[in-house]
Amino acid sequence: MKCPACGAIDDRVIDSRLGKDNTVIRRRRQCLNCKKRFTTYERIEEILPYVIKKDGRRETFDRRKIVEGMRRACEKRPVSIDRIEAVADSIEQELMERPEKEISVAYVGERVMEALQHMDDVAYVRFASVYRSFRDIEEFMREIKELYELREAREHSRSQNGPPDQSGEVLDPT
Repeated sequence: MKCPACGAIDDRVIDSRLGKDNTVIRRRRQCLNCKKRFTTYERIEEILPYVIKKDGRRETFDRRKIVEGMRRACEKRPVSIDRIEAVADSIEQELMERPEKEISVAYVGERVMEALQHMDDVAYVRFASVYRSFRDIEEFMREIKELYELREAREHSRSQNGPPDQSGEVLDPT
């Protein structure tokens, strides 16, 4: 490791410790040339896919955007931040496991909407209204009608099969 003081590359590790979340190793080093001590951090390199935006631009996947969009949709709703974080974690993990290096923003948005649909109907409609950019009230009403029919089917299924899974996990659409 290059010494920040003198630029020499010869050093020795004095101490190694796991970081607070056990995903980082903190190493104290001492330069063998100038004896200056410095700290380095080692972490696993996670390769996240690029997201292809609607206008064709590509940007690195940013989990914070999912959390922020869901947080806004769930504002003043009975949905905990832990549940939002769990959905964001699940989507991020799914994207990292996919073989594709580029994912459309539409796919990510659909995954978020699917999760919100199972968590809270109002949050789902809020997110969908922004995400899908409804052109008129008819499109909006169609979406609400579909949501209502899905809710009715869920309640019918629940009455026959017992309570649904309340984990907040994103369900696989396949």
